[in-house]
Amino acid sequence: MPENLVIVESPAKARTIKRYLGKGYVVKASNGHVRDLPTKTLGVKFGAQIEPEYVTIKGKKKVLDQLRKAAETCDTVLIASDFDREGEAIGWHIQQAIGAKNSNVKRIVFNEITERAIRKAVDEAGPLDVNKVNAQQARRVLDRLVGYKISPMLWRKVKAGLSAGRVQSVAVRLISEREKEITEFVPVEYWSIDAAFKTVRDDEFAASLETVDGAKQQIGSEKEAADVLRELKGLDYTVDSVVRKETKRRPYGPFRTSTLQQDASRKLRFGPRKTMRIAQQLYEGIELGEEGNVALISYMRTDSTRIAKEAQDEARDFIVEQHGKRFCPSKPNVFRMKKGVQDAHEAIRPTSCYRTPDAVAKNLTGDQLALYTLIWKRFLASQMTPAVYDKTTADIVAGKFMFRASGLVVKFPGFTALYQEATEDNGTPDEDKALPEIHEGEEAKPVQIVPNQHFTKPPPRYSEASLVRALEEKGIGRPSTYAAIVSTIQTRNYVSRRKGRLHPTDLGQVVNELLVESFPRILDVGFTAQMEDELDKIEEGKLDWQALLREFYSDFESTLEQAEQNMVDLKKTGAPTDEVCETCGEPMVIRSGRFGVFMACSGFPKCKNTKPIESGETTERAAPQPTDKTCGKCSGKMLIRTGPAGKFYGCENYPKCKFTMPMETGVKCPEPDCNGDIVERRTRKGRHFYGCSKYPDCKFALWDRPIDMPCPDCGAPFVVEKVRNGDRVLKCREKSCSFEKRPES
Repeated sequence: MPENLVIVESPAKARTIKRYLGKGYVVKASNGHVRDLPTKTLGVKFGAQIEPEYVTIKGKKKVLDQLRKAAETCDTVLIASDFDREGEAIGWHIQQAIGAKNSNVKRIVFNEITERAIRKAVDEAGPLDVNKVNAQQARRVLDRLVGYKISPMLWRKVKAGLSAGRVQSVAVRLISEREKEITEFVPVEYWSIDAAFKTVRDDEFAASLETVDGAKQQIGSEKEAADVLRELKGLDYTVDSVVRKETKRRPYGPFRTSTLQQDASRKLRFGPRKTMRIAQQLYEGIELGEEGNVALISYMRTDSTRIAKEAQDEARDFIVEQHGKRFCPSKPNVFRMKKGVQDAHEAIRPTSCYRTPDAVAKNLTGDQLALYTLIWKRFLASQMTPAVYDKTTADIVAGKFMFRASGLVVKFPGFTALYQEATEDNGTPDEDKALPEIHEGEEAKPVQIVPNQHFTKPPPRYSEASLVRALEEKGIGRPSTYAAIVSTIQTRNYVSRRKGRLHPTDLGQVVNELLVESFPRILDVGFTAQMEDELDKIEEGKLDWQALLREFYSDFESTLEQAEQNMVDLKKTGAPTDEVCETCGEPMVIRSGRFGVFMACSGFPKCKNTKPIESGETTERAAPQPTDKTCGKCSGKMLIRTGPAGKFYGCENYPKCKFTMPMETGVKCPEPDCNGDIVERRTRKGRHFYGCSKYPDCKFALWDRPIDMPCPDCGAPFVVEKVRNGDRVLKCREKSCSFEKRPES
């Protein structure tokens, strides 16, 4: 009879751990959370204590019955859920639900699913961390209060089905404010003077005007540029100085959650949610033939760059063997961590450097291999020597004018032999731009001197990668929440992603303005970051979670009352604007309707003039996007168009041909012998649903949005997303499967 019951979150992890522990252990999976706040009521009781009223998640009773039965036959219950707040809370809920005694329950924690790490964790089993549990409970209650109390207000005053989130709404604010900066930006003209010179050896090089009379050049108009060119005519150019120095570039630290998401976005074009889904698979284990189920990377939710000594030693041995001693530093590289980092985990790394991407390629999908290669290379590069460059700077003087030329040549590649950091446009740092042989006192012959006009540029819109970076820098969210934040704001139609950039939708901008005006503290970036710090303090045992909730709710309750009275009701009165109706001269207002927000004349019903809200999004969406699809009516090309209800396919020959098709969701129809796509449709009353593109030949349909993600429990081809009182839940559509996961906020 097994003496120990080990409870993990996923079946994949259970299989891997069972193989390492062997006899005397039975390993079972909870399939994520087993208890949560109820979906139809607030689920928080206010009294002397603020008490969450947890209920068993639908479909989890059977799982709990199995765990309870298994626990009765075992001496010890070992909780092996993920080593973070959510994992600790899952363990605590399991303990509460199965009625196991505290003395009978122990917690085991590990950073990687390897035999050494698992056996060490069992040997060092300890109690559940109540502080961590309380930090998770505090976060859950805070998110429930904001979502449950503010969302219905949006339903009443803007549009049914809208939702607000404590952290997600702040992310929408960042994107909306960036859009406002772009809209209000006024470009400033400036000019550069660029030249091509030849050395006395007839070698050509480029330089730019740097200073005039020793001051940084500032040319603001074409006339000023022409004046400079006139003064430069006929002057003699001499090489005034040549400075050569060796510079070094240190390797980047191993991946944290945020940097993994950023680099995967830039290099692989993976969204944060996709990155984390694949990383979870690599962490829980991949079947490697005779080796069985093997975990390939360490835990992927971390903000630490710390590396275990044994992993560091293995990396150094591998580097020497594969690249030589010159590529291995005399002392291991250590990377500074910013203040406040939760250092419970190591950085993200391969469980073994010797398990190279080539060695496991045949066992991985294309996406798995791409992400594993990225992690493997970044980790090894982090333990290598710096790249060494020869940098040359030459100053060419003519009267009061000084031109500067610079060159950079790789002297020793160091870590760059294995890994290059990607920039926002997916480029890499400039290297190998060498200057020809050049010496002080030599003449430089001007080949061409040309003025170039430039304009200052507005700040760029956020990409998914740069938004994650901004959230981390501002202290909003934590490693476990970045992917969910970025995904949720798009799913709720507050933000759209086009050409790799995040744009606030008209709806997102209007809702953001209403929330910022009515709930300035909750939507404040600094306050949200402060709340994250206080949740960290709860986890560290430095702050009482009940005290935090009481203080928050006291202020929140009064703010709610004021917002109920003062928030503009877009359905009834509309929000005033500076626009004037071109039909009757009355002021235009922003109203909300069945398909979203729009401009309407305040003189309605006498004047029924309406128009879309003018924004950066409206301007861009006016241009249809070409596709390779063919019109089913006239054989013209189909274009992606945008209407009041969102994107759809429309014929290029409109209005002569009015044939349209709905957009695909990216999920294939599951019906046997049907090769259709699941597309978004609308009922006559405007309600969204999802059905097969082959209708009426195939009548498959469902109300919940399909998500292109195989069920991790039963292998069903996709899961569905349910929204309950502002909470998003991913659930398997197969009734016989109990998989259900609430994305972290």
